[in-house]
Amino acid sequence: MSRPPTFTPPPCARARTLHTSRGDFAVLDASPRTARRGTALLLPGFTGSKEDFIALLEPLADAGYRAVAVDGRGQYETDGTDRQEAYEKEELALDALAQTAALGLGDSAVHLLGHSLGGLIARAAAILDPAPFRSLTLMSSGPAQVVESQQVRLKILGDALATMSMERVWEAMRASDPPAEAETDGEDLRRRWMRHTPAQLIATGRRLATEPDRVAEVAATGLPVHVISGERDDVWPVPLLDAMAYRLGAHRTRIEGAEHSPNTDRPEPTAAALISFWDSL
Repeated sequence: MSRPPTFTPPPCARARTLHTSRGDFAVLDASPRTARRGTALLLPGFTGSKEDFIALLEPLADAGYRAVAVDGRGQYETDGTDRQEAYEKEELALDALAQTAALGLGDSAVHLLGHSLGGLIARAAAILDPAPFRSLTLMSSGPAQVVESQQVRLKILGDALATMSMERVWEAMRASDPPAEAETDGEDLRRRWMRHTPAQLIATGRRLATEPDRVAEVAATGLPVHVISGERDDVWPVPLLDAMAYRLGAHRTRIEGAEHSPNTDRPEPTAAALISFWDSL
């Protein structure tokens, strides 16, 4: 589970509702004080939320980028449905395209970024229609399904969610992987978990465990791609991410001292790497 250092957005960001053709989505919308250099749409990972990008918002805005972090369908403060088919690959890709259109940029393209599960959704959106995007950043998000040990964990979680309450599953997860209380408020994490839709977690967990290799399809979009990760990753091994970047001809960044969530582990160098990539375009 990703653990943002805080759930309080910086002064440059406001929590609001993004109205789209596919429904309403909760977002944190951070705007630069100076001339805008571009706009980025940030998609969070499995069990995560828009708050996972809080530490990136101010440095991105200071560099001239509007950054919009979104709760996807059934995540935290965005309503979901109990129908698992609503969270299939193309449905969530269409959501991302609708979110992009709702930013109201006209012909200006958006820098699309997805962390982990968000990367699978982002690339599906880019494959479906690359036209609205200026670039694609895959953050700690690999070429296909997660490693076998994570597949086992996802199967256990999916089975638990099908038979137990969210509260009971939370208590079981907390017992095995307690929140880092010195870094974030465990009650914030519990509240976020309780507001996720179980069907979303079951469906997207299944997708993480079965995702096919779509690297060739991403390459065919012609979009500039940035593959960014920490030095270590227990979901998609770093050498696998290196190989994916090579296949894509992508810009590649490893964030020193970070693991699966460089956005929360080392936000300052992560933001600097994103800004450098976007500025280069």
